Amino acid sequence: MDDIRYDGRVAVITGAGGGLGRSYALYLAARGAKIVVNDLGGTTDGQGNDARAADAVVAEIHALGSEAVANHDSVSTAGGGERIIQTAMDTYGVVDIVINNAGILRDASLVKMPSENFDTLIDVHLKGAFYVTQPAFRVMKERGYGRVVYTASGAGVFGNFGQANYAAAKMGLVGLSSVTAIEGAKYNIKSNVITPIARTRLTEGVMGATGDMFAPEFIAPMVAYLVSEGCEYSHEIFNVGAGRYSRIFIGSAPGWSAPAGTTPSVEDIRDNFAGIYSTDGYKIPVSAVDA
Repeated sequence: MDDIRYDGRVAVITGAGGGLGRSYALYLAARGAKIVVNDLGGTTDGQGNDARAADAVVAEIHALGSEAVANHDSVSTAGGGERIIQTAMDTYGVVDIVINNAGILRDASLVKMPSENFDTLIDVHLKGAFYVTQPAFRVMKERGYGRVVYTASGAGVFGNFGQANYAAAKMGLVGLSSVTAIEGAKYNIKSNVITPIARTRLTEGVMGATGDMFAPEFIAPMVAYLVSEGCEYSHEIFNVGAGRYSRIFIGSAPGWSAPAGTTPSVEDIRDNFAGIYSTDGYKIPVSAVDA
């Protein structure tokens, strides 16, 4: 089969000044894509800014003989999201691919979580992905083509101690991607979610000696496939890390139904809870209506 390439495609990648975002940018650029390298250049908890992070990745891409432009806006405001996409439009005239990767951490247990830290994580991860994707979606819809990837986390889908803000934001991205996929279906816009585990600035402190097993380069091929023209998958979630790739899905089982014409009591729920709880015969709904 032919190699997968991205000649003529324009990819906007947020948080691409290092880690996962940088690996995606270099991978796609090496295969012909033109890249908008977005990175505010802040600290891991979202403080400050430094243009050098994005600029350095652009220089790496130029060294490959490929095209790239830097953008230093924050994803956490609507204006920032608009300017990120406008950078692509002003430079290349189109947006074909959006990879929502930008993120920060401000961990604390549930009872110790400052409301500011909760709000900030929602602003960067969840609102940030919306602010970038919405203007890009308008362009994609008009052209009848687009590929979007949202970066969620196992912490969002399954939970993790001390990450109530991060988990809430990341699970919100699953819902955002589902709507992107449904609304984009007739315009050939595919949207998927990854839950990566990789060694980055956000995780290197907790990985220790195992970090080399989780290099960002293990994630890039999956993301590259999901944003390729030939990928027909959409409305999906994929767990990715250390060379392992698998599907995560949300299913709904038949459960128990109260007899027609009756309103069940709390005792009926108790007495039939085994059937309610059972996963036997589950199906994977494709929308809320289907569920």
